[in-house]
Amino acid sequence: MAAPTVIPDTISVRKAVSLINAIDTGKFSRLLSRILQKLHLKAESTFTEEEEEKLQAAFSVEKQDLHLVLETIAFILEQAVYHNLKPTVLQQQLEHSKVDHDKAEVFATTWAAAGPETVEKFRQRTLSPQKLESVGWQLNLQMAQSTQAKQKSPQAVLELGMSNEDSKNMEKVFVEFSHQELFEFYNKLETIQAQLDSLT
Repeated sequence: MAAPTVIPDTISVRKAVSLINAIDTGKFSRLLSRILQKLHLKAESTFTEEEEEKLQAAFSVEKQDLHLVLETIAFILEQAVYHNLKPTVLQQQLEHSKVDHDKAEVFATTWAAAGPETVEKFRQRTLSPQKLESVGWQLNLQMAQSTQAKQKSPQAVLELGMSNEDSKNMEKVFVEFSHQELFEFYNKLETIQAQLDSLT
């Protein structure tokens, strides 16, 4: 079965390819390695503003063109991760998209060295940027005013400890439910659990 074509033939990709072809191969290799190292960290920028300014000077490109190059390289690498491409297939596809042989070879060599580790990092990454770490709860009983002395309004408060995969800080989210809301929420959780059970 032929490998899927992962690099679209668009005007912006063609422009990015011509900019990539103009970059010194040694500098390009270091750039590629850095992008690949940080590819799995969605919330984190690969380069600081100061580093981007240095890259603009090093590659003699405008800020907009630099961003196009960085985004295109990241896109190609993400496609390689998604399709788990072999380095030779990646090189062939890049050369088919008019990437110079030496740059396509750098892509393939870098991908061969760091690709499997990158694919594994993506596998371990959660789909949602936040992950539930802890659940606490308390029950509050709100008494009505003296005119309705017998009326009570129980409220359940859930405390959800959420963490972001790119940082170690835990954020606490509090959710308050009436009896009816909690019952509806419980039923939704039961439905989700049943669907998860059917998939395993």
